[in-house]
Amino acid sequence: MSDNKLTNSAGIPYYDHEDSQTAGPRGPVLLQDFILQENLAHFVRERIPERVVHAKGTGAYGTFTVTHDISNYTKANLFSKVGNACKIFTRFSTVGGEKGSADTERDPRGFAVKFYTEEGNWDLVGNNTPVFFIKDAKKFPDFIHTQKRLPKTNLKSATMMWDFWSFNPESLHQVLILMSDRGTPHGYRHMHGFGSHTFSMINSANERVWVKFHFKSKQGIKNFNEDAAIKMKGENPDFAQEDLMHAIDSGEFPKWTLYIQVMTEEQAKEFRWNPFDVTKVWFHDEFPLIEVGEMELNEIPVNYFAHVEQATFSPSNLVNGISFSPDKMLQGRLFSYADAHRYRVGANSHLLEVNRCPFVVNNFQRDGAMADSSQYKDAPNYYPNSFGEIKPSSAHTSFEEDLDSNHVANYNRNENDDDHYTQPGLLYTKAMNETDRQNLISNIISSMSGISGPKRDEIINRQLCHFFRANIELGMKIAMGLQINIDANMMSHSTT
Repeated sequence: MSDNKLTNSAGIPYYDHEDSQTAGPRGPVLLQDFILQENLAHFVRERIPERVVHAKGTGAYGTFTVTHDISNYTKANLFSKVGNACKIFTRFSTVGGEKGSADTERDPRGFAVKFYTEEGNWDLVGNNTPVFFIKDAKKFPDFIHTQKRLPKTNLKSATMMWDFWSFNPESLHQVLILMSDRGTPHGYRHMHGFGSHTFSMINSANERVWVKFHFKSKQGIKNFNEDAAIKMKGENPDFAQEDLMHAIDSGEFPKWTLYIQVMTEEQAKEFRWNPFDVTKVWFHDEFPLIEVGEMELNEIPVNYFAHVEQATFSPSNLVNGISFSPDKMLQGRLFSYADAHRYRVGANSHLLEVNRCPFVVNNFQRDGAMADSSQYKDAPNYYPNSFGEIKPSSAHTSFEEDLDSNHVANYNRNENDDDHYTQPGLLYTKAMNETDRQNLISNIISSMSGISGPKRDEIINRQLCHFFRANIELGMKIAMGLQINIDANMMSHSTT
């Protein structure tokens, strides 16, 4: 007889899985049928709150291997020598759509990687773009509200999106990327990934540099144009999910090369822009890409919900030798991501298989929903104590620094840092070819044509001013497409 007996959640074998216990063949169901109760109670609790952002996504396990020596920049054990490797879990996602939305929508894509290192889990949580819409986390809830649905109609609103962007010229750089064909990548395998924020690395001599992380797709960049993306949205709303699963299942393991850019503290003081502003990039000719290693995805999770839906990532998961920066968006994410997972999955979500550090974890955290005591058992839950062996390690002392100011205030994020147009202008003239520019303009016109209501002209004119200031040709072509009469004042501050 098979040992694989059907059991309930307590391991108790039972037989009647399909027929409820009743009083007679046609009688009422009895409350004492605990199997019926358990299965129904579990069924209605099989969903957890979906992510507010990045709800639609997919994920896979793989490996990361160090191919080049960067130990002069960081004391992280992972990068201590060429050939070091670790297991990883990567999750890709759209940002604004709900869990059931199409994954070919025009939207940034999340690009999150969890490195399971011997010094703990390191989460590099970024997007497929090197910049973002806003530079201060205080603005994030308002921004995301504009990408979601109107409270009254429960419909997406071009008016709401462009109204917000028109009031926030810092968003222009990301808006141009979003409205280009890079806003509709051909699945997840054919896009780059970026840490986006400025991070820091600290070496064994306790010297710090600022870094940006870049994952370059070895499959090459491939995008849908607007028409193809819309067509695929109707034909297969799970195209990106299916594409990744099929590639891995057929042995065509997707790969990315990891690079870093490095900026010294002295260079940061002289940099033209705020080096911690996530709406800006560092030019590659000034801060060239330094190759680090290769990421390969080669394993499909055996259960989507357990491994992908319950996966949690947070920029606060940083290993010794890799740290944060004064980037205001990053500083806000250090709290909000971990807090979102405590709410969505639970206080002990870090104990789940996909999130659990596979190496030693020692702390004094106890209890909470779904606590697992198998590691700490009856060990003391306080420190200092006379009984345990857990001691803080002086080798992992935080980096000490002097701040530029001790004056506390709500500083205007754009004061002395209001050049929102030079980099978007260069993106349009230097980084894009003629086809890219034509598609960008067409996509913007299509999107802005959806602006409606009594404030329509005001919103369009305010946004057109930003386009003109980035590039006159860009502004002119968009205005013509929207059939807007050009006001000379719109062009008066153009920079390129």
